[in-house]
Amino acid sequence: MLSPSSSSHVITDDFIAPACNEPVEILYQDDAILLISKPSGLLSLSGKNPLNRDSVHYRLVHGQAGVTSPFPDAKLPHRLDFGTSGIMVVGLDAASSKHLNKQFQASTVKKHYVAMLEGSVADDQGKIQAAIAKDKTLFPRVKICQNTGKAAVSEYRVLERLADPARTLVRYTPLTGRTHQLRIHSYNIGHPILGCDLYTSDSSKQKADRLLLHASDLHFEHPVSGEAVHWHCPCPF
Repeated sequence: MLSPSSSSHVITDDFIAPACNEPVEILYQDDAILLISKPSGLLSLSGKNPLNRDSVHYRLVHGQAGVTSPFPDAKLPHRLDFGTSGIMVVGLDAASSKHLNKQFQASTVKKHYVAMLEGSVADDQGKIQAAIAKDKTLFPRVKICQNTGKAAVSEYRVLERLADPARTLVRYTPLTGRTHQLRIHSYNIGHPILGCDLYTSDSSKQKADRLLLHASDLHFEHPVSGEAVHWHCPCPF
C-alpha cells in the first residue's frame, strides 16, 4: 500500500547535502551555451545554508579544479532536483540566458526523462493529468489538488518491464514543469519512482540507493543561431 513517507511528521528545511564527488560534465560548449550532465546527489543551486554551498551553479561559476574552467556569468534557466541526474542547458551571457528563460516559460522546450518505477505499469503508454499544489504543512512536499493546484500533465511510454522485484522503466515527457511533477505523478498512479525519499510506498525508497530519475533529452532553440538543438544524455541506470 502506498503511504506518504512523511505522513506522521512535518518535514523541516534542515537538509544538509552529503558530499558529491562526481563532477559536472560538459557535453557541449560554444560562446552562448553549455550543455552539461548533472550527477545525482548535487544541488542545482546553492542553498541558503552555507553547508549547502556546493551546487551545479557554484561549480560552473567558480570552476572545477582539473575538470572545468570558471564560467563567471553562467545562469541556469532550469533546474533538476537534487537526486535527479542528466542534461541541463546553461546560458553563458545575459542575452542567451534571457532567451532560454523565455523558451522555458513559454513551454517550447521539450524534455524527456527516464525513470524506474515500482511495480508493473499496466498500459504501454498513457497521460497523467493531476494538478499540483504546494503542501505548506509538509515542506518540501507537494500534493495533488485538483481544486487549487496548477495544471500538470505528464506523458509516459513503457520502455521495459522487469521482474524480481517487479519494476518498470518508462520514458516521461512532461508537458508542464511543476516542482516534483514526475515524482508525485508516479506516486499518484501507484508506481513511485525507486529511491524517491518523499513520495514512496512502504518499500520503494529502499529499492535503490539514489532517485532513479534521469533527464535524458532536451529540444530547444539555440539562443543565437536560432537552430533547433536536440541533445541526448544516456541514462546511467
